[in-house]
Formats: sequence, C-alpha cells, structure tokens
Amino acid sequence: MSIRAAERPTKRVPREVDNRLAATVETVLIIIGFAGMLFLLPRLDWGDGSVRYHQLTALLEQGAVPEGKYSMVGPLFSAPLWLIGEIGGSPDWWTLRYNLFLLVGGVVFVWFALRDLLPRPLLRRFILLLIFASMFAHHQLGYNGEMFTAILVLSGSVALVGGRTWPGWLTVAIGVANTPATLPALIMMVAKWVWDVRRLRWVLAVLTAVGLVMAEAWLRRGSPLATGYEGDDRGNRTIMPYSGLPGFSYPIFFGLLSLILSFGKGLLFFAPGLFLPVRQRLRDLAAGRQLYELWLAFVIGLLLLYAMYWSWSGSSFWGPRYLLFAAVPAAFALAVRCHRPGDSAGADLVTVLALGLSIWAGLNGAVFGDVDVPKVCWPDGAGQYEAPICFYTPEFSALWYPFVAGGKPLSTGQWIYLTYGLAVGVYLLAGPLLRLVGHLRTWVGFATARIRAVHW
Repeated sequence: MSIRAAERPTKRVPREVDNRLAATVETVLIIIGFAGMLFLLPRLDWGDGSVRYHQLTALLEQGAVPEGKYSMVGPLFSAPLWLIGEIGGSPDWWTLRYNLFLLVGGVVFVWFALRDLLPRPLLRRFILLLIFASMFAHHQLGYNGEMFTAILVLSGSVALVGGRTWPGWLTVAIGVANTPATLPALIMMVAKWVWDVRRLRWVLAVLTAVGLVMAEAWLRRGSPLATGYEGDDRGNRTIMPYSGLPGFSYPIFFGLLSLILSFGKGLLFFAPGLFLPVRQRLRDLAAGRQLYELWLAFVIGLLLLYAMYWSWSGSSFWGPRYLLFAAVPAAFALAVRCHRPGDSAGADLVTVLALGLSIWAGLNGAVFGDVDVPKVCWPDGAGQYEAPICFYTPEFSALWYPFVAGGKPLSTGQWIYLTYGLAVGVYLLAGPLLRLVGHLRTWVGFATARIRAVHW
C-alpha cells in the first residue's frame, strides 16, 4: 500500500543553551501547580461527567453494563482510581481527579518524548502554558470525556513524530473512540500524516477507531450502529432561529463564526494563540513543525464538525467545550513566539496580548469557572435567551462575568491557587514585556533625537 517512502522528521536538533536556574525554577513551578490543582481546587460533579461516574460505579459495583449514550472508553481507564478510592472509602475523591492525572501523565510523556527533538526551554514553556494558560485548567476539574480524548491524541501524535508510529496511532484511535464525533478530526490528521510520509497504511488508524466505536456500541446497546442518541439529540426551541433542530443541522457558516468569534465560546478569546503565525519560526525544527501541522489538522476537523452540531456551544459548559484540543496548538504557538521572538514591536505586542488573555482564560477556568453565569442565563430553567446572552454578549461571558458581578466567594484554596497562578503568569509575561520595553526605549530615543534636531 506504499506510494513512496519518505523520511519522517525525527532528526535530533542541536541542544540549545539551557539555563540551569531557569530549568529548576520552571520545573518547580510545574510541580507546585499540579499540587495546587490536586489539593486546592474543588471538583466539578455535574452534567454528563456525573453520569459517566455513576455508570462506572454501577459497572464496578453491580456489573451493570450501561446502555447510555456517553462512551465508557475513557471512564474504564479510571477504574483503578475508583478501586483505590473504594479501599479508602472515597472513590469519588480519586475518580473525580482522573482528568488531572491524565493531564499530569500527558505532559510527563510529552517531556520525555520530545526533550531531544525540541529545545528544552521551549518544551517547558509549552508545558507551563498548557497547565496555567489554557482550557485544560478548567477541564481538569471535572470528569467529562474531552480531557481523555485530548490527552491521548496529544500523546499519540507526539509518539508518531518520535518514531513510535504504531503505538502512536493506536493511542490516537483509543482517544477518538471515547468521543466518536472526533472521527472527522482523525481523518484530517491521518490525511496530513499520509501526505507527509507517503504511506497509505496509516488509514488503518481511522478503521481502528471506527471499529472500537462500533464494538462498544454492540456490547452496550446490541447494535454496532446504535449511538445512544437516537430520538434524543436536539435542544429546546428558543429565540435563536435554528434552535430545536436535531443532530448536525446548524448552518456551518454561523457555527464557524460562533466557535471562533463569539465572546462566550469563541476560540479567539479562549485560545488566542491558535491564530498566531509561527510556521517561519519552526522552519529549522522539523519535529515541532510537523506536530504543529498535525494538531492544526485535528482542530480543523473539530471545527468543521462541531460548527454543524445543534449544541455547538456545549450549552452552559465553560468555553468552547468540544474544542479542548485547540488549546494544544494554541499553547505551542505561544511558547514558540516567546522562545523565538520576532524583530518587530508589533509582533511582540500581539504576543503579549495573546499571552495575557490566555493566562487569564486559564486562571478564570480553574478558579471561577462558569458556576454563576448559568444562574443569569437560565434563571427559570427554560433558557429562552441563553444563546444571545451567554454565548454572544461580552458582559455575560464566563471570562468577564466575574468583573461584572464581582465574582463568587472563593475558598481559601482557590485564593491561594489564584495568587500562585498570577505569579506564574507574571513569570511567563516577563520576557515578552521586557522586549516591548526595549522597543519603547528605542522609540523614545529616536523621538528624543528628532526633537533635539528641530531648530527654529
């Protein structure tokens, strides 16, 4: 099935100077950040995350195979945590931190797999941004399925570029099987990989994911084609013109505009790094360039699919729920621009603005979340005006509502994490801000010289 063999870009890059003090500081920041997430932040137990937890509990306690619509691929991997917790009398404490453990395992794997393929300072900055300045900070609070899919696709793609192709694609396929709607995104990623390496055999990754999805459906619902969404895949009729329609009925044009530009759900505000150009800065980092392009291909597939979904917004969930994976290329782009800054003040200014917004999105998601916003948009439970208010109005965006309403009372742990996160944010912003100050000094010096040269 081979068209033409092509060398994968796994060549080791020359190791850049890695300041030992900076390496130590950043490693400590990462470890303390994970500890803060583990012990300081409360867990979210609601929505389909709660349904998945109770399905897992019923399976492990009673042997009851759930017939519901939510995949059990991801929750099954959390069974060891549930069993550990059961021994200690607190299975919920352990299981509801499953997404955090996934995030920890994912970044550890990324570090060891890429530390000889990418500059280590760049890699640490990428990890810091994933933890503190991305949508992962909110998703690790709950038990929803997007984290499992995102981390496995991230880890699998890193394994691909590192030369572990078969395990990499199997990992990606398992992650996609947990969220069957991401199959189009997998097709986009596979197409990009096949184009790069000129081997058709990797189409088998798509077939593997489809096989896993159908096998789960067969075991749980009696038919490989039964999704669990039959007859229950539409929202309520509201003021919005395309509400109340089933399935993938939303006009893709409006869906793309909303997923990218809306104040309450748009990637421009929740993952601004996604829109920053970095390809030229990656021209001599083959592994980084290929990873970035694979990640973008997956995100494009997600966008095209979910832009047509009736619940493209993820309802009352914080931010663009289904597009969590977009945080990966967004954080990587910001890390690249911080590690390899451009020569112009304009480029540095754009980096500072995107980085600052990303840091706030991460802290907002981890500490404030969206608990208060639904009380405004769904005061009577009917949700007649939820879309125009919470999805499109900046005052009611989860990002900005704490400034409008004064914020909810925070626990001591949340205050500690917020303070620590702000300190990490200052550290991340220090380099780009200092470069901006350097540009400003140059401008001031030039303007001063011009003024002094003026004569009557």
